[in-house]
Amino acid sequence: MDFKEFIQSRQLSTFPIGLGGCRTKSYSFESCDYDLMVFDETSLNDEVVSYENNLITVHHASLSETNTKKLLQYDDLNILQDDSWNLKIFLSKISEKRNLLYSDFAKNSLIESLFCCQKTKDSIENDDPFAACWQKCASYYLADAITSLNNFQSSPSHMLDSLRNFEKNSINGHISDILQTIGIERATPTLLERMLKSTVGFSDLIEKNNNSQLIKRKYDFFMENSMLSDCYFYLGYVNKENFSQIKDELNRKQDVIHILKIAFDIESDSNQLLRHVETIQTSCNELLEIIATP
Repeated sequence: MDFKEFIQSRQLSTFPIGLGGCRTKSYSFESCDYDLMVFDETSLNDEVVSYENNLITVHHASLSETNTKKLLQYDDLNILQDDSWNLKIFLSKISEKRNLLYSDFAKNSLIESLFCCQKTKDSIENDDPFAACWQKCASYYLADAITSLNNFQSSPSHMLDSLRNFEKNSINGHISDILQTIGIERATPTLLERMLKSTVGFSDLIEKNNNSQLIKRKYDFFMENSMLSDCYFYLGYVNKENFSQIKDELNRKQDVIHILKIAFDIESDSNQLLRHVETIQTSCNELLEIIATP
């Protein structure tokens, strides 16, 4: 795809720009969007734009970024324009500390997972309806951690497949705990259709950036290719990301539980939730020990 006209039409010609995401890898799907990293030094939200029958996600970025998750998204970018060479220098610095970044992101994800586990327990004790949402997030953060420990970028559409194919070792032995606690065995066409509608609704409510169009496109691809488990995992991951955006404001957003019950396909059995949380906690603590071992 030639991005020159798109860049000009969006008045982005003065900024360093790179193409990232799965479109730069061998495993991308036809439903995948193009991740355009525009280093305009702003903190604007991502924009999903339709262009020539494709969807382009415009990520507004900074050459002084320090967030580990974002730095990993910039790793191995295909540079589209960089007159000053500042982007090339920036990417070179990321490449030099790639292994450290993956390890740091894995550790952060494990800590987030443990935090979500504790929030699940607290919510159960206080009859908080969001308990199951926290448990789902705990499982997905564990998935992020294991993916990162394999030096693989987090990519919701492809993550389940990558988890299936990682080599067998002490780290990847915990993948079964993710699969056991996320609920993908419940994936059916009827359930996924309901999850899609609520996931799209939740995205429109939180993101407000047309990402729902991309979610629908990926859902259609998964369903057309009978990839029910991958679809379930993908929808849940999208909801995890959006739930994380409002996790500190839940007391003011109690009504969203109605849409999340379907979007997350949440479990109502508190005993089951506690079993899931204990499984995830054990995995996280064991992985933290492995990371800490010289």
